[in-house]
Amino acid sequence: MEFIDLKTQYEKLKPEIDAGIQKILDHGQYIMGPEVREFEQQMSEYLGVKHAIACANGTDALQLLFMAYGIGEGDAVFTSDITFISSVEPACMLGATPVFCDIDERTYNISPESLEKQIKAVIADGKLTPKIVVAVDILGNPADFDEIEKVCKKYDLILMEDAAQSFGAEYKGKKCCSFGHSAMTSFFPAKPLGCYGDGGAIFTEDDELAEVLKSLIVHGKGPAGKYNNIRIGVNSRLDTIQAAILIAKLKAFKDYEMDKRQEVANYYSEAFKEHFVTPYIPSDALSAWAQYALL
Repeated sequence: MEFIDLKTQYEKLKPEIDAGIQKILDHGQYIMGPEVREFEQQMSEYLGVKHAIACANGTDALQLLFMAYGIGEGDAVFTSDITFISSVEPACMLGATPVFCDIDERTYNISPESLEKQIKAVIADGKLTPKIVVAVDILGNPADFDEIEKVCKKYDLILMEDAAQSFGAEYKGKKCCSFGHSAMTSFFPAKPLGCYGDGGAIFTEDDELAEVLKSLIVHGKGPAGKYNNIRIGVNSRLDTIQAAILIAKLKAFKDYEMDKRQEVANYYSEAFKEHFVTPYIPSDALSAWAQYALL
């Protein structure tokens, strides 16, 4: 079963997507072309976030943030025990240790109570230093950020939002990808907003963090350009052609697709409510419906 019918979607958006790709073929700027910056600006405006930084994929987005925060050996990274491996995989590669927390049985997102319990356990054990919480918006449903932020402030931890599945979702009137000290998302084709290959993005209000991330994405480049390498970085640029595809798809996403997702999900819930436990979405939240999960 395909979560998203990409062929039908493309047929509907074919004129816009084809025109965007043809424009790139004409100007020939395949790496860091103007469409990348245009897409970043559109994301920034849509989400209400100061910095939107495109990168090669969602896993890179997480790795780049862990690198920017200096996460490494001896650090504890807290996250939900129901998530994809990318939420902690890059932290493990950098030498950090994942600490998994139980979920809220209704939303399947990280339980703030379990998070605090695990933080206390790590502190009592004394072998690791609590550093960062990766709050995952599983299935497109926003995590309980008010309570999670309280726990993070209490223990002076960095809060990162893993919004790989929740682009377009909302929590108390605020868009996902805008919570915590930073956030990231994925544009894998099956995601709510997906490109036709790999793609990702990072979001933050922090000017200094944004500058470090822009450097890390292009081999740790400095002010004088990509051959002025001032730190160890990676090669994680969003392809210009993918940016053009995402520009066309973001317009459709804003204009009607999010509304259609709510419509279909409501139809499913009405049809299945007598036979299954249907998804619980808090009244002050809006899901992006990356998947519709029945229990």
